[in-house]
Amino acid sequence: MANHAGTEPTAPGEIAKPNTGWIWRTFWILVGITALEFVFVFLMDPSTLRNSIFIILTIFKAFFIVAEFMHLKHEVKALIWTILIPMALLVWLLIALVTEGSYQNSFWNVFN
Repeated sequence: MANHAGTEPTAPGEIAKPNTGWIWRTFWILVGITALEFVFVFLMDPSTLRNSIFIILTIFKAFFIVAEFMHLKHEVKALIWTILIPMALLVWLLIALVTEGSYQNSFWNVFN
């Protein structure tokens, strides 16, 4: 069985000490990002800037969760890039579709 970072090897039959420090660090980082999201959502007027900040913080939180709990940050770089590049392209596609969709709406309003 592989040893996790921060734990020393144990003798057969001995129970290792729990290594919960990284869990609490991750918990507090996620709580901080979530609190920051709430601050922006409830204190700013509805606008594109507020929505953009909220979406960026949400994507950052999602990447952090994937890195920590799905152990992506411990994988080889090729696998990380294989996952991140398609995700970045999907985010770009989403932004392009929202931008083009709002343009089409304004385009049809010109003729009405």
